[in-house]
Amino acid sequence: MRYLPKSPAERTEMLREIGASTIDDLFSTIPEEYRLSRDLNIPRQMGESEIVDHFKDAAAHNAAGYASFLGAGVYRHYRPVIIDSLVQRGEFLTSYTPYQAEITQGTLQAIFEFQTMICELTGMDIANASMYDGSTGAAEAAMMAVRVTGCDAIIVARTVHPEYREVMETYAQHQGHSASEVGYGPDGRIDLAALEAAVTDKTAGVLVQSPNFFGVVEDIPAIAEIVHKKGALLIVSIAEAVSLGIVRPPVEADIVSLEAQSFGVAPSYGGPFCGVLAAKEKYLRQMPGRLVGETKDKDGRRGFVLTLSTREQHIRREKATSNICTNQALVALMATIFMTVYGKEGIKDLAVQNLAKAHYAAKTLSENGKLLFAASPRFNEFVLETGEAPEQFNARLLDNKIIGGVPLRKWYPELGNATLWCATELTTKEQIDQAATVLAEAPVAASAK
Repeated sequence: MRYLPKSPAERTEMLREIGASTIDDLFSTIPEEYRLSRDLNIPRQMGESEIVDHFKDAAAHNAAGYASFLGAGVYRHYRPVIIDSLVQRGEFLTSYTPYQAEITQGTLQAIFEFQTMICELTGMDIANASMYDGSTGAAEAAMMAVRVTGCDAIIVARTVHPEYREVMETYAQHQGHSASEVGYGPDGRIDLAALEAAVTDKTAGVLVQSPNFFGVVEDIPAIAEIVHKKGALLIVSIAEAVSLGIVRPPVEADIVSLEAQSFGVAPSYGGPFCGVLAAKEKYLRQMPGRLVGETKDKDGRRGFVLTLSTREQHIRREKATSNICTNQALVALMATIFMTVYGKEGIKDLAVQNLAKAHYAAKTLSENGKLLFAASPRFNEFVLETGEAPEQFNARLLDNKIIGGVPLRKWYPELGNATLWCATELTTKEQIDQAATVLAEAPVAASAK
């Protein structure tokens, strides 16, 4: 009854109500050859105690206690325990998105505070109530640029997260827009000369990421000058939100797409995450998703309302700016609590810790390889080239309960045996030193000396 709440008596009552005597009568309109006449080929049902034992046994096979140097768009940061204590309260936790948030002042105020903090972080005028994740946010920003400019060509830096680029290409091809890429130079940044040659008066927007997929901080003012000279919009994607604690916000951008997962949202095998769009106020009407605003009621009391919602559920479909149909209210609340707990100085201190850990890791691990793009400013990720194939040393690292860097050959074959490493405040000196020891077990190729 706990898992299958409809008893035989209730089923009989429902059948009688609709004029059917049996389940077979209910499905009689389906030809018999398409009906399953046997039981499903699945294990027998289990009692609650058996289910608990089953999952305990399954959990015992999980890999626990591993050090991890993975980054690449998903970052492992400490989550203050207060986050789960608050988001699991009945006022916030629902089985699904609170589609009609306008009826709950608490949810609306939380979203409003979230939008305000995002604007302060990014240097933008407005921010929406959040989106699915950073990849869809970046793609939606590009489509927003198309609507604003009336042009249909998008330029994407090859230093943008490869999976973000795949989402962008999917959006573009099915909307009839063109998407082209601009490569990177020896410093790991977008090639400014190539960008200047690629941008024309037909370009709607240019999408760059900073810190980019290599962890390198792009020269946003220089990029903005090139882009704006041709009348295009500059879109800056930020996959590592903690970087904003120390990296100058991209105030020259027209639109900022941010993945807020680092702000108190667990990696969770890849989601759900928290995408954000922020922009200059003059582009407000083209913002996808929805925005919450502050107002006063008839008695002068402060209140919050759904100010703008250009989504299909709220507006005629032909006037909708996007098919993004919801927001990530619960995970956005996690990010809001995280930002509130840390505050301005706390987020800055956290970013400094990340920077210091990554600097030590890059210095230590590069003793057994070559640090690529070494002269460029970077945040908590770096690219290491080794003489040994990443698959080989990553296997040795796993034997020592260490998850190594991400091999880049799949997306950047020209980088050969390069791997992308990440160190956050949760990465210890002992873990870095141990990883370096394991790497040292293999000879270093001449090219990596």
